Amino acid sequence: MTATASKGDNYRQQELDKFAALANRWWDPQGPQKPLHALNPARLGYVAERASLAGSRVLDVGCGGGLLSESMAKAGADVTAIDLADDLVKVARLHSLESGVKVDYRVQAVEALADEQPGAFDVVTCMEMLEHVPDPGAILQACATLLKPGGRLFVSTLNRTPAAFALAIVGAEYIARLLPTGTHSYSDFIKPSELAAWLRAAGLELEDVSGLMYEPWRNAARIVSRTDVNYVACALKPA
Repeated sequence: MTATASKGDNYRQQELDKFAALANRWWDPQGPQKPLHALNPARLGYVAERASLAGSRVLDVGCGGGLLSESMAKAGADVTAIDLADDLVKVARLHSLESGVKVDYRVQAVEALADEQPGAFDVVTCMEMLEHVPDPGAILQACATLLKPGGRLFVSTLNRTPAAFALAIVGAEYIARLLPTGTHSYSDFIKPSELAAWLRAAGLELEDVSGLMYEPWRNAARIVSRTDVNYVACALKPA
């Protein structure tokens, strides 16, 4: 989790392949990404409460098939969305055409985009991605570079706790089969204190950390105070 990744190499091919295999059912609310569909309204609400989306330039890093990207575009944002999994970006583009929701989807590393467009975005989101890359700190540094002064970064990930292991891996992957087996690796989960240190190193100010609780019995999620499993965070780039 602390390994240094060179620019453009901050990914694991097996992770890209794993999620690309889910591409054809990404937008199926009853498919393998069912929990992600349930999380999405809570994620969008968290962002919208802390940043104005209408008329803002927004970047969605690790966009997958575009669930959050389209939701933010529907809220009035000018959305650019990037991912390194080509199959997922193809699905996202196709869904955008079908839905009529405009999103600029790109197969591109966030570090490369940071070189091209520093200070270009009012809001950057990076959801359920950091626990899947070799160097999360480098991702956050690139996100900070892409933000305008006064802009905000929104992150969601999994805490490295026994509760997260029990619920997100044993429960979700092996017992309830809510996620494909092997979706997560416990050693790559991130403690809020680790995230806070990376954000400070990137020159960002942590404003909030909240829990994101998935309730499978009603297939929905909500923002809560406890952060021992899933959590979301908001950080400000000082003006």
